[in-house]
Amino acid sequence: MDPVKQALLEDGAFHDLTSAIIPNDPVTGRFLAKQDLIVCGTAQARRAFQLVGVEFTAKVRDGDRVRKGKILATVRGPVRRVLAGERTALNFLQQLSGVATITRKFADLARPVRVFDTRKTTPGLRALEKHAVVCGGGHNHRMGLHDGILIKDNHLVALTGHADPIAEAVRLAREKHGMSIPVEIEVDTLDQLDMAVKASPDIVLLDNMPLVDLREAVRRRNAAAPSVRLEASGGVTLETIRAIAETGVDRISVGALTHSAPALDIGLDYLP
Repeated sequence: MDPVKQALLEDGAFHDLTSAIIPNDPVTGRFLAKQDLIVCGTAQARRAFQLVGVEFTAKVRDGDRVRKGKILATVRGPVRRVLAGERTALNFLQQLSGVATITRKFADLARPVRVFDTRKTTPGLRALEKHAVVCGGGHNHRMGLHDGILIKDNHLVALTGHADPIAEAVRLAREKHGMSIPVEIEVDTLDQLDMAVKASPDIVLLDNMPLVDLREAVRRRNAAAPSVRLEASGGVTLETIRAIAETGVDRISVGALTHSAPALDIGLDYLP
């Protein structure tokens, strides 16, 4: 279902008991950024007001960097209908702009190393949150289990009967899916890294490794398999990402882009 329509239905937007008690006069409002931010969610805000019969005009585009006080959009319509769509529109704008804004902070600190999101998204909003990551200058990891191969420790448990579970997992992935889909494998020790690079995956994910191990992982990869990309992940924060990027890894994945992004301060003010 359309996530915006679902959100309106969840909010009871078509049965607003409070607004029914006031006159339904025309009103004009404007969305204001009450802090510096990266904009995202304009299409969803427009859709929310479209569904309740209100005119919405965006003054910015998704991905724009704006300063506090900037008018993001205006709305015009009967006050009851504006109020019906107001909260849903704000929810999308505040949440998605929050994802885009925090992504920009991580991406700026990590540059030129690329920052990727994860599958730690709000249920039902993955596509929108991953769009917000891109608006903030980040990159999308796989959209779901269906479009990428990431072999994790729980997959390797099923192969513990093999002498080299890591090599066997990569072999099986190639056998099943060929070379058209990149194969990534997660390791959490340098010994596992050595086994992984010998198996020639496309990417090795270095899970929760300290900086000294990340630097050593890069050295070993460069010596043994320069074409294998290294991805650092696990516990990455705004305070640590610069140091992680400087270890020489090729990419960094950050769950906090989506699971910990704060909703931003955006308001809808009505004009006299």
